[in-house]
Amino acid sequence: MIHEIRTYDIQPGTTPQFLAATGAMVEKRIEYSPLVGFFYTEVGQLNRVVHIWRYDDLNHRTEIRSKVVENGIWPPDNADITITQQSEIYTPAPFMPEFDIERNIGPLFELRIYQYPAGTIPKVIKAWSENIEARMKLSPPVGIWYTDIGTLNLWAHMWAYESYEHRTEVRKEFASIGWPPKSGVSPLHMQNSLLHAADFSPVRKR
Repeated sequence: MIHEIRTYDIQPGTTPQFLAATGAMVEKRIEYSPLVGFFYTEVGQLNRVVHIWRYDDLNHRTEIRSKVVENGIWPPDNADITITQQSEIYTPAPFMPEFDIERNIGPLFELRIYQYPAGTIPKVIKAWSENIEARMKLSPPVGIWYTDIGTLNLWAHMWAYESYEHRTEVRKEFASIGWPPKSGVSPLHMQNSLLHAADFSPVRKR
């Protein structure tokens, strides 16, 4: 199984327009492959939408993307308000549970993406696996992933919180569970965004 995380930067003030156009088409699109979640930024890089799709493998992704275009199902007509697009293919971390598509979590989400030195992702996986259970008890993850094609050595993790205050409370508990894990390697780059889920996102607070 792979997850594709697509990140679009759009023109300021057009997020409602982007979500409306996408929401009108997404019901038919998810008949072809599952949408994990659809989010827009509140803190961090503004005017950004992030959508996460699940596929069996790269061949499945190619097949589905061809079908939805051929059948006129996708993509929504957002080209005139889209500035940049980025796509990364992620593999779920081996300790990540296989969650149901529809999940009642949030409404605040945090996406953190780290880039590590070459060859160190196995060390990160090992360190995280040792106390991930304690971390997931504090707040649920949407997903934890790494790349092995495209931009290499990326480590992405997305967490759900009940509020900004809840996020602060959770982070205060990190020291008591030995978080973040000590892998012996430090990220080269780190980025962080706080997001809300679109009304049509399978992962959202209901």
